[in-house]
Amino acid sequence: MFIGHFAIGLGGKRAAPRVSLGTLFFAAQFLDLLWPTLLLLGVETVRIDPGNTPVTPLDFISYPYSHSLLAVLTWSVLFGVVHYVFRRRPIDSLLLGIFVFSHWVLDFVSHRPDLQLSPALPSRVGLGLWYSRPATLAVELSLFVIGALLYANATRARDKRGRYGFIGLLIFLVVAYYAALFGPPPPSIPALAWVGQATWLLVGWGYWLDRHRTALG
Repeated sequence: MFIGHFAIGLGGKRAAPRVSLGTLFFAAQFLDLLWPTLLLLGVETVRIDPGNTPVTPLDFISYPYSHSLLAVLTWSVLFGVVHYVFRRRPIDSLLLGIFVFSHWVLDFVSHRPDLQLSPALPSRVGLGLWYSRPATLAVELSLFVIGALLYANATRARDKRGRYGFIGLLIFLVVAYYAALFGPPPPSIPALAWVGQATWLLVGWGYWLDRHRTALG
């Protein structure tokens, strides 16, 4: 998923109003922020295989340290603990850990069986929503609309930047989603990894936007 993960970040503002949208995006997309770095380092492996599924041309050969169930549970706990060390807000820290783990849950629903349960176990799981492009669009866009509405109802724009920055973010995410879904496959693995690193810009956008909106909770 892509905007489905951002939907979790947007909707998370209702449950954790004191947490910046940037941090919520960071948590919800943590695994996909880690993964391109591991690709560039040669630790994990993906293959560009057009037609692999109707939704993505990527064949996820090996990504046990960023996406296996055991690794994700570990990352979720570490994320929550680090947040607690700096913020001392146990409920927010717990929620952020859950948002990190939500990434694996959504990937489990969408991926074909390519998610390992542990780096040491060869068995792989995945429900395969990506085998149907219409079903993927219906599920992911529904999640995105719900997340956007939750964020809109949990915050109020302080100024024009807060109002139009939010609208711009939603438009950008939808356009990027459709470009990824219907555009050509990436030309190379390094290009794919560097595009993945650009997700950090959306985390920064979340921090900027939240400074121009007031949480109502």
